[in-house]
Amino acid sequence: MANRKLKIGIVVGEVSGDTLGVKLMRSFREQGIDAEFEGIGGPQMIAEGFNSYYPMETLSVMGIVEVLKDLKKLFAVRDGLINQWTQHPVDIFIGIDAPDFNLRLSKSIKEKNLPIKTVQYVSPSVWAWRQGRVHGIKQSIDLVLCLFPFEKVFYEQYEVPAAFVGHPLAKQLPLENPIQIAKQELGVDENQKHIALLPGSRKGEVERLLPMLLGAANILYTKYPDIQFLIPAINDARKQQIEQGVEQLAPQLKAKIHILENTDSESKIGRMVMNASDIIALASGTATLEAMLMHRPMVTFYKLHWLTYLIAKFLVKIPYYSLPNIIAGKKVIEELIQADATPENLAAEIEKLMNVETAQIQVMQHLTMHKQLISGNTEDPVQAILQCLNS
Repeated sequence: MANRKLKIGIVVGEVSGDTLGVKLMRSFREQGIDAEFEGIGGPQMIAEGFNSYYPMETLSVMGIVEVLKDLKKLFAVRDGLINQWTQHPVDIFIGIDAPDFNLRLSKSIKEKNLPIKTVQYVSPSVWAWRQGRVHGIKQSIDLVLCLFPFEKVFYEQYEVPAAFVGHPLAKQLPLENPIQIAKQELGVDENQKHIALLPGSRKGEVERLLPMLLGAANILYTKYPDIQFLIPAINDARKQQIEQGVEQLAPQLKAKIHILENTDSESKIGRMVMNASDIIALASGTATLEAMLMHRPMVTFYKLHWLTYLIAKFLVKIPYYSLPNIIAGKKVIEELIQADATPENLAAEIEKLMNVETAQIQVMQHLTMHKQLISGNTEDPVQAILQCLNS
């Protein structure tokens, strides 16, 4: 294997997966491993030389009802990849995030007896809901790369090969993180209070969540007229969508809302905005972990299609939705879900965090969890993948 170039298939479905994917590609090359990468990648991976057969946005579908609408398209993409790798097999397939798609793709690889090892990088939340999936994972996945230590413990109970590789952000982001420096880097006034509003990176999320965010911003503005709001946009399409939303729903806030767009393929703007903000209001997802690792006070929220929510509520086996609360095993940040996600409730929770003591209590808990995530014994993901390939 060492005498020829490795062919590695990777599929990512969102910005966070693109970030993990490009880090993994660089890690292979930094360790002197000759490899080429193909499948479905995002802009960061493509800029690094990744050959993407389909746009990453093809897989950016959330919610059971929403996925059902795009099922035919998703099947076509899966079949296209299987056909490609039947004719020109890769050595190993690595699914990053997007578990519903990637686990089915891995299952198809095994069913067709393709000579391809399968890895899932970022464990699906089987410990939280639909735990029966672990049996399918055992049949179709040769290795699970876990970001959190409790995930490896879970898989060991079912004799699923797993490696705790740690979360790259926990190692990358510093324990000391002064907000003044972050404000300078973003180019905003250090003396003003900034509230970050993050409605998500997908079109459907922005449509569903931006009206609530703007409603909360308006409530806060009437009480605190000097407050400033920052909204990141991952690309020009999202920026235009947000600008139109502000124009239609909150034109009186145009001077107070600053929409910042990515200027390169690194998709850094969301992180920069969160880092420079005194308080963060964000859609539940991986961004809550980033905010936690930046030690910024936050409140999280989410709204799903009503049918998706009813099904999820029936299936979810844990009391929390956000990663900081799941990691802590208790409520550290406020979660406003479905009917509770209103402009009034969101504004009230943000206002609570304007109290310095309240915010500091939350921040200290973020710091404690950050230290825990970098203190454990982690494996190198590249070496774990190579061991899987050679086993």
